[in-house]
Amino acid sequence: MIEIIEHGRIREIRLNRPPVNALNPELVGTLAAALEAAKSECDAVVLSGRQGMFSAGLDVVELLQLDRQAMTAFWESFIKLLEVIACSPVPVTVAITGHAPAGGAIVSMMADYRVMSDGGFKVGLNETAVGLVVPVLLQNAMVRLVGPRVAEKMLVAGTLVGPQQALQSGFIDALETGYEETVQHAVQWCEQTLALPRHAMMGNRAIARAQFKRDFDTLSNESVQGFVENWFAIETQEVLNSFVAKLKSRK
Repeated sequence: MIEIIEHGRIREIRLNRPPVNALNPELVGTLAAALEAAKSECDAVVLSGRQGMFSAGLDVVELLQLDRQAMTAFWESFIKLLEVIACSPVPVTVAITGHAPAGGAIVSMMADYRVMSDGGFKVGLNETAVGLVVPVLLQNAMVRLVGPRVAEKMLVAGTLVGPQQALQSGFIDALETGYEETVQHAVQWCEQTLALPRHAMMGNRAIARAQFKRDFDTLSNESVQGFVENWFAIETQEVLNSFVAKLKSRK
C-alpha cells in the first residue's frame, strides 16, 4: 500500500497501490497511521506517488459496494487523514508525480507545498462531473490556493487542468521535468524549510495554517452525513455507476 523512504530527517511516504493508487479504506487508514507515526519520528514529510500517477482519487468501484454505515466510517477516516496532513506539526510537501484528480488533488491541497511533474497530467476537483457536491471544508481549502473566483469556476465546472495551468492558478507551487526530479524537488524544499530558524519558521507556519485547525475543529457530524446523503442520492449513484461502467469497458 505504501513505501517508506528515508532522506535523512525527511521521510518520504510513497503511495503504492497499483494500478492508480485509488483511495480505499485500507489505503486511507494505512496512510493516516504512517503520517501519525512520522510526527514524532522525522522533521518533515514528502508524500509521493507512482510514476505518472499520484492518486486517481477515491476508489469508486470499491466504495460503491459499501452500505451507509460503512461509507460513513470511510468518509470519517478520509476526513481524519486530511486533518492529519493539514494540521501536521511537521511540514508536509506533496510530490504530485502524475495524475491527481478528485481525492488525489484533495490530499495534496492539505500540504504545505506542492510540486508536480510536467507532462500530459491532470489535477483538480472534478466532483461535479461524477455527481458529488464538494464539502465546504474542501472548497475553503481550494479557495486558499487559487482565490475565490478561480475556485468557483473550477469547482462548479468540475475542471481538471494540466500542470502549467495548475501552476499559473496557484494550485501547485512548482513544476519539474520528471518523476525523480519531482521527488527530489520536494525533498529539497523540506531541507530548505528546515534550514530556516526553527522557532520563527514553525511559529509563522502555525499562524499561516491556523484556519485549517479551526475548520476541522468546527466540522460537524451534519457535514459528514451531508456528504453521505449526497453519495447515496439517486442521481449521484446513477452517475457513479455509469462512471464505473465506462472504466470497466476500457479494461
